[in-house]
Amino acid sequence: MSKKKEAKTNAMRLLDALHIPYRHYSYECREFVDARHTAEALNLAEEKMYKTLVTEGAPRQYYVFVIPIGAELSLKKAARTVGEKALSMLPVKDITAVTGYVRGGCTALGMKRKYPTVIDASAEALPEMVVSGGRLGCQIELNPVDLCRAAEGFFADVADISVS
Repeated sequence: MSKKKEAKTNAMRLLDALHIPYRHYSYECREFVDARHTAEALNLAEEKMYKTLVTEGAPRQYYVFVIPIGAELSLKKAARTVGEKALSMLPVKDITAVTGYVRGGCTALGMKRKYPTVIDASAEALPEMVVSGGRLGCQIELNPVDLCRAAEGFFADVADISVS
């Protein structure tokens, strides 16, 4: 008898193709839960948990931001970082159409299209960070520099950490 193997997500396949090591976590989840609940369910430190947000600048110009779960995206800093006059959050109803992922399973890796990606500078010094693995109930732990390389992104100060 063989043990049933969990299907890999686009994010995992991308990391495998780039030979980037990661640890996969899974937990029971049928609908969106915030990252604090995810951290609690997996017994992981909130400090290394990051969420993925998608914004829109000019019409159909999308940008991906990876920020700490206890922070909010500073739209002003984010817009300046990507060279836009202003950014707005992508409406939840558009997440799947734009990224190929559902709310709560969105990750900067393996989206339908490659969008400019910015990882908050707070992650750069961490040995590991945890991000969504590309579906509900799936998280990936990896080195922030490896995430940046895989997402073809860069680090910048875009989060308002004083908010929690």
